[in-house]
Amino acid sequence: MTKKLWTLLSILLIASMMLVACEKATEEVVEVTEPVTITVWHQWSGDYLTPIQAVFDAYMAANPNVTIVLDKPENVSDALKVAIPAGEGPDIIGWANDQIGSQALVGNIVDLTTLGVTMDELNSTYEPAAVNGVVWQDKIWALPESQEGIALVYNTALASADDFPSDPMDFADLLAKAEAFQAANPGKYLICNQGLGNPDAYHVAPVWFGFGVPEYVDDQGVAYMNTPEALAAANWMTQYHAFAPAETSHDICKTMIVEGQAAAWWTGPWAIADLETAGIDYGILPMGRPFVGIKTLMITSNAVDRGTADVALDIIRFFTNAENETTVALANKTIPANTAALNNAEIQALETIAGFGASLNLGIPMANSAYAGAQWGPVGDATTAIWQAAQTPEEALAAAQAAMDEAIAGMK
Repeated sequence: MTKKLWTLLSILLIASMMLVACEKATEEVVEVTEPVTITVWHQWSGDYLTPIQAVFDAYMAANPNVTIVLDKPENVSDALKVAIPAGEGPDIIGWANDQIGSQALVGNIVDLTTLGVTMDELNSTYEPAAVNGVVWQDKIWALPESQEGIALVYNTALASADDFPSDPMDFADLLAKAEAFQAANPGKYLICNQGLGNPDAYHVAPVWFGFGVPEYVDDQGVAYMNTPEALAAANWMTQYHAFAPAETSHDICKTMIVEGQAAAWWTGPWAIADLETAGIDYGILPMGRPFVGIKTLMITSNAVDRGTADVALDIIRFFTNAENETTVALANKTIPANTAALNNAEIQALETIAGFGASLNLGIPMANSAYAGAQWGPVGDATTAIWQAAQTPEEALAAAQAAMDEAIAGMK
C-alpha cells in the first residue's frame, strides 16, 4: 500500500469516526434524575424469562434511578380494562402484535410517533414483517422484539434443497417438483401442510399470500378473498391436490415426516423438538409468504399520564437493540425482529433461527386489525372446500368473502 493511499484511508477513517460520534451526540438521551418505577406487564415465564430479566437488570444497572417491575397478570386483556381507566395500569405491555388494533381503539396504548419514533427508525432497525406488524392505520404502536412463523422443514435423508424451488415464490416449480418427487417415490409426498386438507387459515397463508393476496383482512376492514390473486392461489391448490396428502393435521404431518411418508413439513419452530427427538436431520427453506406473529413492547396511556413515557420508550429501545435481541435469541432460540441481530454471525450459525428467519423476512405480519377475528373460519372453510372439491374455487372464494364481509360489518 502506498503512503499516499494509506494517508487517504486514514483521513476517511477518522472522518467516519467523527461522523458516528456526531450522530451519537445528537441522539436523544433520556436522563433520569429522580427515582422512577416502570411496570411491565408481560407473558414470559420459566427459563424463557431468565435472559429477558437479565436485559432489564442491565438497564437498571446503567440507570440507577430506574426500577423496572415485571408483572404477569393471569388475563392481560381483562386486567387492562380495569387498570387503565383507573390509572393503575402498566407503563409497558409485552404482547403480540395482533392485539394492537383492539388496544389502540380503546386508548390503552399510545402512538409512538408522538414520542419521537419514526418510520425511518423502524425500517433501518427491524425486519420488514416486524415493521409492518406494529403499524396500524399509519401510526406506530409498538417496537418489535421477536418473530415466529412457518417454513419448509425437510428431512435430509429423503430430500435435499434441490427438491424444492430456489425461488420461494415459484409455485409452478413447486407443483412440478411435488409431481416429480411422487413419481420417483410412489406412495410418498414431497410436503405435508396441515392447512391443505384441514381447515387452518394460518398454515395455508404462505400459499394465499405467495400468490399476491396482500392479507386476509386489513385495518380498514377490507377482505381480500374475492381478488384475482386469491383465485390464482385457489386454482393452484386444485392442481397441487394430486401430489399432496388428502387429509392433514399437525399430528398427521408429524407422523408422515417421522415415518418417511413425507419429505417435508410446512411448519414452525415449535415442531423442531419432535424432529430432533426422532433423530431426524433437517434443513429449513422459505416458501411463499407466511404469516408472521410478532412479539412487541407497547407503551400505555397511563405512562403518558404519569410522565414516564420517555423512560418507557428508552427501555423498549434498549430491549430491542441488536445486542440485547442477539443475547435473548441465543438463549431462547427465538427469531430476532432486529435486523442486525438476525444477521449476527452467531445467530446465523443456528439452523433453526437462520432458516426460519429467511422465511419470515418474506412474510406478512399477523393482522393487527380489530377485524382480524373475521378471517379464520371463512378462509379455513374455503380452503378445505377447494381442497376437497366440494365447491369450485369461485364458489368457495365468494362464500368466504361474503362471510368475512358480514362478520366485519358486525364489528363496526
